[in-house]
Amino acid sequence: MALFSSLTPVIVAVICICLAALWRDKRKATGERKVKTEERVSSRPWVDDDLRDETELSVEENTSECLEKDVEVQHILYSPKRYSEDEMICRANGFYQLMNERRSVRFFSEEMVPREVIDSIIRTAGTAPSGAHTEPWTFVVIQDPEIKHQIREIIEEEEEINYKKRMGKTWVADIKQVRTNWIKDYLDTAPYLILIFKQTYGILPTGKKTHYYNEISVSISCGILLAALQNAGLVTVTTTPLNCGPRVRIILRRPVNEKLLLLLPVGYPAKGATVPGFTRKPLDEIMVFV
Repeated sequence: MALFSSLTPVIVAVICICLAALWRDKRKATGERKVKTEERVSSRPWVDDDLRDETELSVEENTSECLEKDVEVQHILYSPKRYSEDEMICRANGFYQLMNERRSVRFFSEEMVPREVIDSIIRTAGTAPSGAHTEPWTFVVIQDPEIKHQIREIIEEEEEINYKKRMGKTWVADIKQVRTNWIKDYLDTAPYLILIFKQTYGILPTGKKTHYYNEISVSISCGILLAALQNAGLVTVTTTPLNCGPRVRIILRRPVNEKLLLLLPVGYPAKGATVPGFTRKPLDEIMVFV
């Protein structure tokens, strides 16, 4: 018994030393994993910290004002025009032909486009469906030459980093056939820049409102916007302004709930504009009919 009593402090000390060593090793391993994760994220293309949020499936506390508004919505009769089979086929084929002529254009004319056309195009984009009809989009149209140039400087600075560091040699090689680089002359030349922001949540006098599936909703709206531009005889090139959002938001004085998703220079194509001679995949490579 006396021997056990004399050994107890030693045993306790050994146990404490072992636990401390285990805790130190665990913290070291956790730190190494964190560093590796951060390195992996920083080396991954298309990572934009400003766009990352947890609102897609989160449930914010909706105010009673919002709930009452939802309850008050009345369902109305909807009777869209119906076409004969021949006319349906004709219209579907005609729209395909129109959209198949769409190309990403990087050479713009300085000729001004009527403001009314741009207004109608944005209205058309606003007809897109959205999660719980939250309409989580903001379209900022820039015509001012000075602001356009400020946007260009931010985009080019980040794009140079993308080409030289972020994206990797494979991406640079893949994009080489497009004959593009981080210099974006068209951001100054195009008469308009349309910046599409996703609203990660709504701001109400009583608090926040959840915007469900906001990025998906805004992406659908962007697709409709591209179709509207093509229908009006205008051109654009979809630009993903990676890691430019915070500084652009400051210039445009946009609230923190808005995240910059896409940037579209918009106008007429320049005389002699060229595009890559790409072909599209045939129907049997993009559609599975069951």
